[in-house]
Amino acid sequence: MDAGELRRLCLALPGAFEDFPFGPDSSVFKVRAAGGKAKMFALAALAGRPLMISLKCEPELALQLRAAHPEITGAWHMNKRHWNQVEVESGLPRGMIRDLVEDSYDLVVASLPRKDRESLAWKGLAGR
Repeated sequence: MDAGELRRLCLALPGAFEDFPFGPDSSVFKVRAAGGKAKMFALAALAGRPLMISLKCEPELALQLRAAHPEITGAWHMNKRHWNQVEVESGLPRGMIRDLVEDSYDLVVASLPRKDRESLAWKGLAGR
């Protein structure tokens, strides 16, 4: 998976948009909630090599993924209990990277108020 494909994957999720609050080199992917508020679900330096993305993850699963895949580590400058950093071009299957992005998005959307979840027509992983 390359940077363009990763960007398209993140932006294809309902309500997702790209922002640059940390400068032009760091793409922050957020989901927009009602009232203009937005919450981050992914952070990537798309021009960086190696291509890395930080994604939210359930704490127990984060530990399991790190133990099973050396390409997945605690995210730099993030709460490592809740955020993993994934080396995208490391050879991990595309489907796994897609699932990790979707899981991160789902965790963030699940924390939004019900009316926001409904406005996104979000059904969670079970509804896909």
